[in-house]
Amino acid sequence: MESVRKNGIGLKGPMTTPIGKGFRSLNLTLRKSLGLYANVRPCLSIPGYKTPYDNVDLVTIRENTEGEYSGLEHQVVKGVVESLKIITRHASLRVADYAFQYARSNGRKRVSAIHKANIMKKTDGLFLQCCREVAEKHPDIVYEEVIIDNCCMMLVKNPSLFDVLVMPNLYGDIISDLCAGLIGGLGLTPSCNIGDNGLALAEAVHGTAPDIAGKNKANPTALLLSSVMMLRHLGMVEKADRIQKAILKTIEEGKYLTGDLGGKASTTEYTMAVCEHL
Repeated sequence: MESVRKNGIGLKGPMTTPIGKGFRSLNLTLRKSLGLYANVRPCLSIPGYKTPYDNVDLVTIRENTEGEYSGLEHQVVKGVVESLKIITRHASLRVADYAFQYARSNGRKRVSAIHKANIMKKTDGLFLQCCREVAEKHPDIVYEEVIIDNCCMMLVKNPSLFDVLVMPNLYGDIISDLCAGLIGGLGLTPSCNIGDNGLALAEAVHGTAPDIAGKNKANPTALLLSSVMMLRHLGMVEKADRIQKAILKTIEEGKYLTGDLGGKASTTEYTMAVCEHL
């Protein structure tokens, strides 16, 4: 973490978190410790890799520090546990502002705030209020509000209805994985966490896949595309574009694909094919 703080940039692979017991999520600890308040995941249909959708081009932006993932859980009495959902004006304004700034910087035309304020009137109500305040400062960008369950249905029916989606932590965790499924899965989806003062930590968001560890079978696409996001954050746009084009060309050709993409290539063979296309 000291290296990331010093250099303002980092790249990490997946880490394991025990389910229902054991230590707290290391990813949550990293986000808290480094102040990584926004998780950004672009989801773009990949030519040559067939899915039910060929028109996906959206970005999910997830508040990364609070909500149901604040880690505040306790047992009230035996058989009854309580989990606190924390929503603050500061964090909501910050992630909403980032979403609109991202939309403007990347030529995006619409920002959708995803919520459940019809039920969670105080917490999600505050989040929406903050999004509205920020939206008023960006009249050139279309702003809309979509209830999360309706959002899921709309994404499955027609993902082209969305451009940039901003949402609290838990909703973002769920929706971003749903969007990854639209383009072929987490193995094809990059991610970058944004903090104050330009700090960024890019990461692959898929699991650790212990069943194939050390077998030269893993698909490195998500980590490579996350590296591309890291390079863009550093202003190395030309290099990022070259690497991304090489990755997409490799997948489109279909000669050297890893098992999860329907091929038989090893991690090394896939990576060498990417290098040859640079």
